[in-house]
Amino acid sequence: YPPYLLFMASIQGFGQNKRLAVRPCQLVPCVSPWQTPEEIERLTVDEELNDIERAVYLLSSGQDIQGTSVVANLPVLMRQNPAETLRRVLPKIREVLHVAGMEMQLTAAVSFLTILQEDSVSIHTYSHSFLHIILQNVEHRDSGVSNAWLETLLAVVETLPKETIRHEILNPLVSKAQLSQTLQSRLVSCKILGKLANKFEAHIIKREILPLVKSLCQDVEYEVRSCMCRQLEHIAQGIGTELTKNVVLPELVELARDEGSSVRLAAFETLVNLLEMFDAGKLIDRPAAHSFAVVFWTIELNFNFCARNFGNCFAMIVFVDPKNFHLELYSTFFCLCHDPEVPVRYTMAVGFYEVAKILNSGVYAIHKELITLLQDESLEVLDALIGHLPEILELMTTVGENSGSESKLLTVPDLIPALTTAEQRAATSLKWRTHEKLLQKYACLPHIISSDQIYYRFLHRMLTIIMTNNVLPVQKAAARTLCVYLRYNRKQEQRHEVIQKLIEQLGQGKSYWNRLRFLDTCEFIMELFSKSFFCKYFFLPVLELTHDPVANVRMKLCYLLPKVKSTLKVPTDKHLLQQLELCIRKLLCQEKDKDVLTIVKRVSMFFQKRFYENDLLDQEKEREEHLLLEMEQLEKEKQQNEGRSANISDKMFEKKRKLFVLWVPFCKEGKKSKLVRSQSFSTQALHPKYGNIDKCPKYFFLHF
Repeated sequence: YPPYLLFMASIQGFGQNKRLAVRPCQLVPCVSPWQTPEEIERLTVDEELNDIERAVYLLSSGQDIQGTSVVANLPVLMRQNPAETLRRVLPKIREVLHVAGMEMQLTAAVSFLTILQEDSVSIHTYSHSFLHIILQNVEHRDSGVSNAWLETLLAVVETLPKETIRHEILNPLVSKAQLSQTLQSRLVSCKILGKLANKFEAHIIKREILPLVKSLCQDVEYEVRSCMCRQLEHIAQGIGTELTKNVVLPELVELARDEGSSVRLAAFETLVNLLEMFDAGKLIDRPAAHSFAVVFWTIELNFNFCARNFGNCFAMIVFVDPKNFHLELYSTFFCLCHDPEVPVRYTMAVGFYEVAKILNSGVYAIHKELITLLQDESLEVLDALIGHLPEILELMTTVGENSGSESKLLTVPDLIPALTTAEQRAATSLKWRTHEKLLQKYACLPHIISSDQIYYRFLHRMLTIIMTNNVLPVQKAAARTLCVYLRYNRKQEQRHEVIQKLIEQLGQGKSYWNRLRFLDTCEFIMELFSKSFFCKYFFLPVLELTHDPVANVRMKLCYLLPKVKSTLKVPTDKHLLQQLELCIRKLLCQEKDKDVLTIVKRVSMFFQKRFYENDLLDQEKEREEHLLLEMEQLEKEKQQNEGRSANISDKMFEKKRKLFVLWVPFCKEGKKSKLVRSQSFSTQALHPKYGNIDKCPKYFFLHF
């Protein structure tokens, strides 16, 4: 053969190089011109030999790379001629593997697994011919080779009958797991025991497997203890909950106190996985709960470790009893919320809502930690917390054990500064998505704090953001939240002041950017308020923008005109309709910008359709707005009559209050709101429960 020939042939033969035998489709270095004819001859095979003979020859006299090629091709030989392969080739492979290198060992493990998966032979034949070879090599001194053979063995265990497993694997395992055996042997024993746990009945496991498990859990090497600890989950699934509570949990407690950090980590992760086995109220009891608590307390000092798993860990509150949270777990919760490491506090923020739900009536106990996380210097922590901020605030103010009106007054002074600090920190950062998300979530505040508090601490801040922030999504989020605040404001004087500022500072502002944001705000107002409200305060200021000197403002207004027209009620608003049509005609005649003119022509076709909405949704909005005015008047009367006819005014006031509550409907999550158009809300990146401020958990009381 010429020196430039590449060895690409296998024992089956590829092309014209049938005599050269290496692994299929593998390029190996070309034959050097300095190689002797004898060296080249050793790489050649007689062309007259069949596949089985060639395989035997290469395993007996060939180079290592040729023997590895035979092992790699073993599944093909088993498909073509299983009887001869088992009789002649497999014994040779068994002999070669005793002295084979790592590459051939890994190849053999893969080939044996492939033969099992392809069902080339029956399970009985496979266990008789291949199982002993696998067991001989599973304790190989090289950990990579040992793991490869172990993977094959564990796959074989799934298919073997119980008796074969017991005699061929379990019985020898008793001696292999002894302290006198090598470290690799004991590690392999741990993994095999975990696999065997679900193959036998509980009484066999208790008698033959659990003693080995206990012995390996107390091994002198921390690697063995850690490995065995990670198998306790599988063993628990095989023996059931009763034996788990009596045998596995005590071992887990001891491992959680281990001096090795990797063992403690394994104990904690196993504990978290075992929680799924215990259904509160059915299978858990006080001793088992105590074991879970002891494990947690043992590892609580390892904060980096707890940080990675805290969200799952506090599922143990269910077992320890949420009523005892303050005595048993609060100190740990406090430390983790104040941890100097950001990942720890981030994990706490992610799991805060889950903890609050579990605590339920005792949620007020973690109020200070909520304030701490809201004021956290890391925006990652804040972003993780605000994902469920509306739900957390609702729990704090409605279901807490101190959720009475007096208690709320005590919590609000801490809560409001924390909320404003969080918003200011987000505003000064470059992470505008966090700021946008925060502003969207703040739309829940009308049923958390009073109308006056919102007006003085949040509403004007929203207007400032609209006018000064440079990020459009943030401005729109602030505009929408401002409209929500305006809708539920209880004082007419404050509402008029805000409306006037919107018109003067945005609609008539010097910056065209502010005028564009005014149109965005008007769109939210049409969405949240009644038609009559929009027509009364915003219809004419919007039409004035048809004369705006900036084409982009006129263009945006033209897109909005169909919605503006839909707010009119004919014949009541006939004069407004005439003004609207007059503006359209002027635009058609006088508009010089071709893009604006194109949109005006398109919109004018819509105006030819003479239909007007008169839906129940708008009627309910309008009735609610009237009720707000009446309630404000009743409040004033109550203050004036206080001390003279308090009883009468109280009755009138409470009656009107109840009437108002009835008008704010009870909305179930996922259903269309009766107060807000769902299609508009669906475009907002809000939590499904609070993206709509009118979707309330039960009855929606506005604070005075």
